[in-house]
Amino acid sequence: MSVLVDKSYAFAIRTVNMNRYLLETKREYVLSKQLLRSGTAIGALVSEAQYAQSKADFVNKLHIALKEANESKYWIRLLHDTDYITREMYESILPDIEALIKMLTSSINTTKERTP
Repeated sequence: MSVLVDKSYAFAIRTVNMNRYLLETKREYVLSKQLLRSGTAIGALVSEAQYAQSKADFVNKLHIALKEANESKYWIRLLHDTDYITREMYESILPDIEALIKMLTSSINTTKERTP
């Protein structure tokens, strides 16, 4: 779980930095705020899951984190396709969110398999 915690926190930092770039350089306020919200929520939910009250609560928190990760991927794609972020920025951050999606999916499936 610590790898997921670390990667989701690192992604939140990247999201904050991208938001700062979009505000200061592109004067973009709406899409960047959406990405900031969903991108930072992933790590917060993963942190919450560490102290879940039950396996069901744990899976629920990770499921919500997965939804936020998918939403973040959407905003990243949209920012790229509308020329707010460069191809290089897109290709740099996309693997991070895709890795988080895979890790969250795997954690959810593993936990469900182990639940009687």
